[in-house]
Amino acid sequence: MEIILYALLTLGVLGAIFGIVLTIADKKFAVEIDPRIEKVKELSGGANCGACGFAGCDAFAEAVVTGEAKPTACPAANAEAIGKVLGIEVEQGEKKVARVLCQGVEGIAKERFEYDGYQSCKVAVSFSGGPKLCNFACVGLGDCTKVCNFDAITIHNGVAKINEKKCVGCGNCIEACPRNTIRLEPLDTRVLVFCRNSNTGRIARTQCMKACIACGRCVKECKYDAISVYDGYAHIDTEKCTRCGECAKVCPCGCIVDITL
Repeated sequence: MEIILYALLTLGVLGAIFGIVLTIADKKFAVEIDPRIEKVKELSGGANCGACGFAGCDAFAEAVVTGEAKPTACPAANAEAIGKVLGIEVEQGEKKVARVLCQGVEGIAKERFEYDGYQSCKVAVSFSGGPKLCNFACVGLGDCTKVCNFDAITIHNGVAKINEKKCVGCGNCIEACPRNTIRLEPLDTRVLVFCRNSNTGRIARTQCMKACIACGRCVKECKYDAISVYDGYAHIDTEKCTRCGECAKVCPCGCIVDITL
């Protein structure tokens, strides 16, 4: 019994000694953390989406404070507020959001076959090109929703819809889309061509009722030389566009949309 008591006493003394040593070492060798790092982290997106190029918001905040990254590297961050924390002047820059350039909802986009497999856009397009005839259409099985850390994307009638108030423009959905249907656009861009079908007008029309047929009416109507047709569909130069919306009014297929209306 005495042997057991001596053993317990010895272990208790050793534990106390090691505890004291570790406490002293922790205080002596402690690395001071710059309080600005936590403040910068609070002003970032907080979703650890990786859009800044770093492994999470903690790494981004530390990189900003040490000068390895710019406050504007995080699309979700309040860059101007971060600049005040660092004592520097920072311009927020142009706000961009993701937009799904497709209107191929059920009943509008023609189907190649009815898909009843694993709910993944990438998997679906591996089967004979995907369920929709248009190879440029949103597949609508939610690969983009799975990677959105801001709950900004939902699926409606077979097409992804993005909530511009929630979207921070991180671009994760763009990388996840196997059709390249999602693009980053300036928030103030209000007249858009919701089609990227590069087939001839005749073929495009058989694939989707909202497809651009490259008729050129929008080009003739635009007084600012902001629209051109190439690669089979209309393109709008956002720097020349005045958001008048006249092109949308003459589009026979409704693929050009003034989203302010």
